[in-house]
Amino acid sequence: MDALIVYTSNTGNTKKVANAIKEGLETSGINVKTVDSKQAVSEDFFSYDLVCMGSPSIQWSPAKPISDLLKTKLDQYRNEGKILPGAPKVPGKNALIFCTYSGPHTGIDEATPAGKTIRQYFEHLGFTIAGEWYIIGEFHGRLDLSTLGRLGDIRGKPTSKDLDKIKMDTIQIAKNLTK
Repeated sequence: MDALIVYTSNTGNTKKVANAIKEGLETSGINVKTVDSKQAVSEDFFSYDLVCMGSPSIQWSPAKPISDLLKTKLDQYRNEGKILPGAPKVPGKNALIFCTYSGPHTGIDEATPAGKTIRQYFEHLGFTIAGEWYIIGEFHGRLDLSTLGRLGDIRGKPTSKDLDKIKMDTIQIAKNLTK
């Protein structure tokens, strides 16, 4: 099985999650390629069994590099005739969506639109969604936004315990996909 991890990370939170996912996949014997979103334009998502895509939530949306990548790849696949009416499932093609957020104001509700945007992209391609994860991360650069939001004190997130859980959850997804 081959997997691709595509992500963008402004402050390191999303990169930490991507690395935990990579560890889980490799532990499961899956071949993994990890690329920054800017390098992913040349990747063919259809050549992988699992594509993992991650982004921080920026004002309820994926970060600009991920949004730009999704638009570019959607146009490419549409021109290649791979976007079909009704978005039929493509056997053996799966996606894992992960979104980091700090939620200085309302928490996870700030992140879900970003994750759902990425999910819809893969559903349009006909990929089966293996998981959609939202991970709390410290808001870097402003102490008040890491301590006074609805989530309370989120400094140091994601923690090593959080990352271990992501690794274990990834191993479970890998088991489900390789059955």
